[in-house]
Amino acid sequence: MHRHPILRQALILLVAASCLPALMSSRTWAIDLMDEGLDFSDERGGFHLVSVTGTGTIMDPITITEEVTGPNDPILIIRGFSAAFGNRIATFHTAAFAMRKIVINRTDKTWRSYRVELREVETRHSDYSDGLSFGQSASVSDDFTGSSVFSSAQRINEPEDSITFSNGVVPPGGKAVMQFVISDMSPIHQFYLFQEPAEPISQLETPETGRREAARGMDASQRMGGEPAE
Repeated sequence: MHRHPILRQALILLVAASCLPALMSSRTWAIDLMDEGLDFSDERGGFHLVSVTGTGTIMDPITITEEVTGPNDPILIIRGFSAAFGNRIATFHTAAFAMRKIVINRTDKTWRSYRVELREVETRHSDYSDGLSFGQSASVSDDFTGSSVFSSAQRINEPEDSITFSNGVVPPGGKAVMQFVISDMSPIHQFYLFQEPAEPISQLETPETGRREAARGMDASQRMGGEPAE
């Protein structure tokens, strides 16, 4: 049975139109800093790039605004990092720049920490041998690293390169600003910034936990012959 050419074309258009919403919902974005030679991509999903600006100096850090949507944790892919890019923060590294991240919580969870990790290979932690780090052994990195919301920043240099920002709260719809430097002694074209916003439930005190702690305190006070504290 042969279909009429016009009917066949109509069928093709109908199939294409039915696939369009799925294609639009799964699209990803890459933002280029053309003057700086860097490319930033949200192609792994879990977040949307909103904007990227800046030159990478301490006074003008590369500022990335992201909307974190979940359900998977964001992985920002950065391309174009090379010796030709140079060192924008005057450290001893071959290539380096300052980064400021503005993350907007578009999930239904409250964040109480936010972890970032650098990797040259997506499936393997970055160790000392690859030269990629958050400005390891540079005083400017210690001075610059911080957050507007999270008051603590714990850095790990081995066996991975990560920073965990904690002691803060980012509710749904809220945002946090974090800043740090990225450096490499032998830069490669592409690397990854893993991101893990989290709410460490095990560390949160529930009403029941509070009642148990109060009961233990009362028992201890009575054993010592004192009165329970008001």
